[in-house]
Parts: sequence; C-alpha cells; structure tokens
Amino acid sequence: MTNLRNRIIRAGLEALYFSGAHRLLRPILGGVGAILTLHHVRPASDAAFQPNRHLEITPDFLRATLAHLRALGVDIVTLDEMHRRLTERDLARRFACLTFDDGYRDNRDHALPIMREFGAPFTVYVAGDFASGCGRLWWVALQRVVEHADVIDAPIGRQTVRIDTSSLDAKAQAFATLHDWLRNLWSDHELATAMSDLCHRYQVNEAAIAREFCLSWQELRDLAADPLVTIGAHTMSHCNLAHASAENAEREMVLSRQAIQSRLGLPAHHLAYPYGDRHAAAARDFALAKQAGFRTAVTTRPGMIFPENVEHLMALPRLSLNGNYQDERLLAVLTSGAATAMWNGFRRVDAA
Repeated sequence: MTNLRNRIIRAGLEALYFSGAHRLLRPILGGVGAILTLHHVRPASDAAFQPNRHLEITPDFLRATLAHLRALGVDIVTLDEMHRRLTERDLARRFACLTFDDGYRDNRDHALPIMREFGAPFTVYVAGDFASGCGRLWWVALQRVVEHADVIDAPIGRQTVRIDTSSLDAKAQAFATLHDWLRNLWSDHELATAMSDLCHRYQVNEAAIAREFCLSWQELRDLAADPLVTIGAHTMSHCNLAHASAENAEREMVLSRQAIQSRLGLPAHHLAYPYGDRHAAAARDFALAKQAGFRTAVTTRPGMIFPENVEHLMALPRLSLNGNYQDERLLAVLTSGAATAMWNGFRRVDAA
C-alpha cells in the first residue's frame, strides 16, 4: 500500500512537471513562502532494505535544493524572520525556512557544511530524550528487528500473528504492517512496551539507537554556536501528543523548551509536533502550544505559507523534502505549491 501511494504521488508530480502546469500555477499557489521539513542528510546507502528511506536525503540533493531556491530569488530565512515578516505583513519577497526534525548527528556532519556554503540559516528541532541518549527511535528499532529476523510473531489485535520476513519483499510488507500496528496503538506506553518486547525477542539493542544517531547535549551546544543554527523544541519523548492527556501534552512541550534553556542556555521559541500529521497534532495541541508561549509551531501537514497563516502560527504547514522523491526536476513542482494545493483541495490554510 505504501509503495502504491508513493507511485501515485510521483505520477502526479511528474504530470505537473511534464505539463508545465507548475510554472503557470506558481504565482497563484506558491504563497509567500514555505517551511521545508528534513530529517537525515547523509550519503545514500546501498542496503537493499531501507524502509525508513523517506526520512533522508543526500547531501547532493540538499545542495540542489538550496541552489534551486536561490535561483528562484527566494530568501532563506530563520523562523524568527519568517515570524516577523508574517506578523508585520512584510511579504514583498518570498521566503523559505529549512527545518530538521529530531536532532540527528548527520545534520551537523553533512547538512551544516552545505548550509554554510549557501549562508543559509536552519532550525534543528530537538527531542530532549534523544539528546539525553535515553529516547526510543522505535522506527529504527523496528527496521532492525525486521532486517534480522526470518519470521516475527506479533500480538496484533487479539491474537499472535506470524509474519514472514524471509525475503526482501516480505520484509517490506512486514515493516509496513508492523509500523501501522504500532502507530495505531492507543498510547505511547503501549507502543513502547510492544516495541521493547519485539527488540528483546529479536535481540535488537533499542536503548543504544538514540546515542548512535542523535546529537548529545554537548554536541548540540557546539552546533548551536554557529550563527546559522536555531534550536527548536520537539517535545521530550517524541510522543504522539494526540495520545496524551492535555496535561501531559503541555508538559512534553514545556519540559522540552526548559531542557533546551537549561542545557544549552538558549531560548526555544519554536516547536515542531512529533509526527505532525492530523492524527498526531490538532486543535487542542495548537492551543496548548500557544498557551506555552511558543512563537510558532509546525506540523507535517503539507502546504505553503500564505498571509492567512499569521492567524494560525501554532499550526503551520511544511513542505517535505522526502527521500522518496529525490529528483531535481521535481523541485520546481514541489516549490510551486501546485502539488500541495491539490492535496489540500485548494484550501490555503489547514489548521482544524
């Protein structure tokens, strides 16, 4: 199902590109700017099984993206500058903000040098537990479980289901099945318990993954010393806020900001909701983020930034630089706003 969805999306992007419609639609649908979502930036792997590939792009594709934005005459700005432009209605020039979720070490090793080449500011949204080395990157752990097993028994629904993982195709299907099951569990506690059980039974060291991939607080302190870098909050545990009580959701946001302030000596004015889709962040959470005092908060709902978004600064959409669509010719389609407008039924704001 995931592969089919990706093929359909790519076909739509290709149709817009080859028809040239994106060029005609850019002035209408491109808005005043865009916030780009990134996760990993690292050289391409030749591994056959990469179910989380959508979370990474190569350094060359990042460089191409920045060159494309510069060629369009788009200003690459900080989130604070975006906030100023929106609130002061200073919208004569289009802008782009680059944001990196989770705080991966490759943001420093591979993204930072390229951002310096272009003098481009960017924001790294940090989950406090990841920086402390105790967070659980369960989607990476799941990849390793599936990768190393030939068959997996999982308690899906009310029964134990035996899932074949003996071939590459079987592994891809198994990962999709298990990922959907885990994401749809009632609470993050249930997800953590189920994932820990899988890791224990299939001998994956889940606890070591955050230390392997994520910047420590000391490394973040060094990164944040670069004037191009802003550090934003991404909750403490990277939980699905929609699964939390209002009290716990607010606590996740506030403690994340306080951790950044105490560990790095920096304010954290900007928030990214973990997962960020409408099943993980909605009106209640937008209100909590505003109550907590953030200047902006970003979702992963697709969309460009329009003047109307100033009324919904806690529910800003983003444009995903997705590893499934690393094709330079498609950058013009993605940044035109045509694809996200069609996805959103031509609504300029999706903040419900």
